[in-house]
Amino acid sequence: MIRNKFIYKSACMLLMLAGMTSCNDWLDVQPASQVEDTELFETETGFKEALSGVYSSMLSENSYGKEMTFGTISVLAQEWSNVPSSSSQYTDLGEYNYSSTLASNVIAQIWATSYNGIANVNNLLKYIDGKRMLFTGHNYEIIKGEALALRAFLHFDLLRCFGVSYEVNPSMPSIPYSTDLSYRVFPQLTVQQVAEKIKGDLMDAEQLLQVDPILTGEEITELDDNGYLMNRQVHLNYYAVKALQARLYMWMKDYTEAEKAANAVISSNAFPWAQLSVVSLGHDYAFATEQIFALNNINLSNLSDTYFAINQGTSFSLSAEVREEYFDNTTTDYRYLYQFQSGTESEYVNLRYLMKYSNPQVNLGEEFEERDYYSNKMPIIHLGEMYLIVAECRYRNGGDALSVLNTLRTARSASVLESMPADFYSELIREYRRELLGEGQLFFVYKRLNRASIPGTDADMIGEKAYTFPLPVSETDAAQRENNR
Repeated sequence: MIRNKFIYKSACMLLMLAGMTSCNDWLDVQPASQVEDTELFETETGFKEALSGVYSSMLSENSYGKEMTFGTISVLAQEWSNVPSSSSQYTDLGEYNYSSTLASNVIAQIWATSYNGIANVNNLLKYIDGKRMLFTGHNYEIIKGEALALRAFLHFDLLRCFGVSYEVNPSMPSIPYSTDLSYRVFPQLTVQQVAEKIKGDLMDAEQLLQVDPILTGEEITELDDNGYLMNRQVHLNYYAVKALQARLYMWMKDYTEAEKAANAVISSNAFPWAQLSVVSLGHDYAFATEQIFALNNINLSNLSDTYFAINQGTSFSLSAEVREEYFDNTTTDYRYLYQFQSGTESEYVNLRYLMKYSNPQVNLGEEFEERDYYSNKMPIIHLGEMYLIVAECRYRNGGDALSVLNTLRTARSASVLESMPADFYSELIREYRRELLGEGQLFFVYKRLNRASIPGTDADMIGEKAYTFPLPVSETDAAQRENNR
């Protein structure tokens, strides 16, 4: 139920930014003490703090700091050979036993954390139009545009978790779409109705972000507003909105618009392919230049040490055989070569640990002035996904999908496909797994395509309604929601 019990005061998540002198400081997002809204939204800095607080909340382990990336969503896609032995909930989730206490608690936390973030976005949006005179430059348009995009982003992933796919029934009840802070219970909307509201917020965000420096090419330095508009990749920038539109249109089965949106990102040339010369030196495990949107996570090294440490039963990992299967024994592929490290102790020597969330371990020297650029970025939307979207859209529309797939494979030093695969969708899914392993997207691809089965489990995904989380008990009891599955 979207009521105050799920709404934190926005200030509880906020970053105190006053007095900052470095652009990077704007990215070191940490929760701060409570500040009353009447004080917070009396300055431009307060709005910046509020927005930063929402990004900060997304780094919660209940959100994109684990469960919505390499945790729950990747476990559901059967991506890992091994999951932390201390996390019993993954046993239930991996078997799609959503009614177990452990699994239902994880699901409820995903719901609550996401709607808390939405509530804080709505709090910002409640005040921003009436305070427009506070803003300098284009900060009003950019902050409001990002806020609308964040509201759409969070609702979209809630929809992908708690709503059935369009392939099943877009008229099924799904989730509420929260647009303000209120005691009232927001109505439960159908899958299609929620998608249309997400589409509307993204269209509004796109218009506001026409002034985004990542689009206009305006050069921003630390002297400009303390560098606030630098590092646009760790904000929901203009091209991140286009990429999110591409995801949404794929969900809505509007493949023409999905291809247009994805191509807008690709043709911008704003996200160049990661360079093998940098990746091979251990400096760019997550292909930072290609990240359309990432979360700045100053605790990324701790996350990696906790969940991807070698020789640990508490880590997520692949067996050597599964990695070989994922990459078709294509050992030239630099995702295969450089994004994994091997266990070294006898008990773990056959395991391969993902390096994607590791910070650079190699000091490349003073000539790499932008070394920090590669650090602390937690990938959320990647360039490679846009190529996979375009390839699928072209395949569906009778176009040249093969060349698009081969562009991506060539960029990864993998061998090109000589002809269209006999089973295009199986090959597409395999490329999604290789490209976005541990990023929480593969499960949603299976769901969108309504695959009856997925590798790694004998579950009847459709018959067991395994693609859709049940609504939390708090919703069904207090708000009397309709069945969403």
